[in-house]
Amino acid sequence: MSDLTTIARPYAKAAFDFAIENNTLSDWNEMLAFAAAVSSEPQVSTLLAAAGNAEKAAEVFNTLCDEQLNEHGRNLIKVMAENKRLQALPEVFRLYQILKAEHELEIDVYCTSNTDLDAAQKQAISQAMAVRLSRKVKLICNVDSTLLGGVVIKAGDLVIDNTIRGKLDRMADSLLS
Repeated sequence: MSDLTTIARPYAKAAFDFAIENNTLSDWNEMLAFAAAVSSEPQVSTLLAAAGNAEKAAEVFNTLCDEQLNEHGRNLIKVMAENKRLQALPEVFRLYQILKAEHELEIDVYCTSNTDLDAAQKQAISQAMAVRLSRKVKLICNVDSTLLGGVVIKAGDLVIDNTIRGKLDRMADSLLS
């Protein structure tokens, strides 16, 4: 995966920079999402392999995507085909989304609890995380019945373990030290 990330990063950055310059962030998001979905199809991989050369592969891919790509999107596909990088499109899309979220000061916050949270609890967590992270928060809640109680909140590299098990572990650590 890290090799694919290394390959995809310059393409995602170029698409993002172009989108910022032309104020087309959401257009590029849609184009890359569609192109990533198309490239993930096994039949498409077979078609591209049968195309033989990069020009034909780009033509086949752009024909499949048809009106979903504008001129600049088709050009990106052509460049990626010339460099034999079309398989990296899903990773390009993923990295583009990260760049877009950073630019728009948004972050996905994952909250896991042992029961469903009510609207007030979700609102309180969203507000607290928005203040702490200085970003717009998209709260994604999960239920894990193996938790004893409390919540685990993850946002990027930040992990807040406010479960009963986490509290007991921290207490045990402090008593042992």
